[in-house]
This record gives sequence, C-alpha cells and structure tokens, in this order.
Amino acid sequence: MKVLIATDGSKYGKWATEWVARMPFAEKPDVSVLHVTDVEALRAPFMFQPVVVGNEPFLQQEIKRIEGRGKAAMAEAKTQMASLKLKGKVIAERGAAGPTILKRAPQRDGLVAIGSRGLDALDRFMLGSVSTQVTLHAPCSVLVVKEEPRPLSRILFAADGSKASDKALRFLLTKLQPEEREGLEPIDVVVMHAMPFLKYPELKEAGARLVEQCANKLMKAGYVVDEVVQLGKPADEILKTATKKKVDLIVTGAKGMGAVARFLLGSVSTKVVQHSTCSVLVVR
Repeated sequence: MKVLIATDGSKYGKWATEWVARMPFAEKPDVSVLHVTDVEALRAPFMFQPVVVGNEPFLQQEIKRIEGRGKAAMAEAKTQMASLKLKGKVIAERGAAGPTILKRAPQRDGLVAIGSRGLDALDRFMLGSVSTQVTLHAPCSVLVVKEEPRPLSRILFAADGSKASDKALRFLLTKLQPEEREGLEPIDVVVMHAMPFLKYPELKEAGARLVEQCANKLMKAGYVVDEVVQLGKPADEILKTATKKKVDLIVTGAKGMGAVARFLLGSVSTKVVQHSTCSVLVVR
C-alpha cells in the first residue's frame, strides 16, 4: 500500500511518521514523506492589503526563515525514516499546503497520514485546517494523528451498514494484522452502531444484527471484539464511547447512508475528526 505522510516539522507531523511505522500493516507500506513550503500564504490572513513600501524586506526575511525551517524538517524526516526503518522517499514542494498534499495523495487504495495540527498560523503550514481539507477531499483513506504513537491495542469501528462502512471494515480485515505482532496481544475492536432516538424498536434490533455481523467477521480474522449499540446522535455517541473505552484509534467510513437514513457518516466523520482526542482513520 502506498502511504503519503504530510509533515511540517511540528511534533504532529513527526508523530504521523511514527504512527505509520507502528501501524500493524499486513504488508510493509511504500512510504513518501512530503514537506510543503507555502510562501504565498504569508500574505494572508494577516496581510490583506497589497505589499507596500517597507514590507518587502520583512517578507523576504520571513521567507528565508520558513525555507530554512523547511530544509531542517526535510533533514529530520530523512533521519526519522532511517531510524524507524521505513522504506521510501522524502519530497519537498512549494505551493498551497492542502492542494499540494491532495495532488500527491495516493489513489483509492492508498493512505495519507497527517497531523491534526501544525506549527503555527504565522508559518501557514496550518495542519489544523489542512487536515480537514485533506480528509474531505483526498481520493484515499486519511489517518489524522492527534497523539503520540503507541502500540495499537484498541480500535473503535463505527458501523452503519453503508458502502463506506463496509470499506472501513474491509480495511481492518485486509490492511491490518490483528495478531502475531511481536508478542503483543491481539487488537481489541469495539464495534459500535449509533442511531438517533426513534420510535421503531426494530431499528435497534437491525443495528444489533449489523454489529453482530461485523463482529463475527472481525473475530474470524483474529480480532478480539466488543459490541456496542447506542441511541443518540452518532458523532456524539462515537466520541463518548471512544473516551469510555479508552481506544487508541477510531475507524470510520468517509460517507454514510445519506440524509434519509440519518446515519450521515459524511458529516459524522468530519465531526469525529474535529473533536476526537484520539487519532482517527477515515476510510475510502
């Protein structure tokens, strides 16, 4: 699987690289680390007016500082790749961060790993907003890293019966290795289905059957499974369960069943990415 790691030299970018190195992929990934230097963004948001006499020297000084930091980030990325024994390349590009990452993103079967936050607004690497842009528009799955990497022991998988949810389940079944991980215990997956408060008890029964079907497939693959069915707003219940179960990673599909079914994983996944305290994998 091809993996693109977006880094800006911040701790979040470095954590993204470490997460990829620690993820129990079934096959070793083909990794590219991308650093984007966004010089034009210096003129916004705090410089809406055209450049006036006297400003240009300060801009040039700031550009040199950013370019110097970019070179340092590239060197650090190469050192980190070697220390983590990741095979691949380090790439530097100039341009707007979000569109450049999207241009370099692997196709549907790949993965983009990106930190949830960047350096600071002044430097305009802004992975806080860029991560949302990439999550919404990438052609492939996106891993949004929010914490320091640790052994992946517990995952929350949000199921809603949609095609997107099926793809997320297939990612767990085919892309990850649940056991035989250097003496670690098998990965525990919390399979949950959340639905709004409705008057139809048969919907809750259907949700329970969905969770059971997913759980059976995951157990057959070697995962340890915990089943959860909740009533409430899906995004809120996912976040609550993730906190309660102390999961390391939330896995969700990029889109849900649509407005009629009200499972809306398109918007739910966005809210989960924005508000989760743990890392989130949005699968396409």
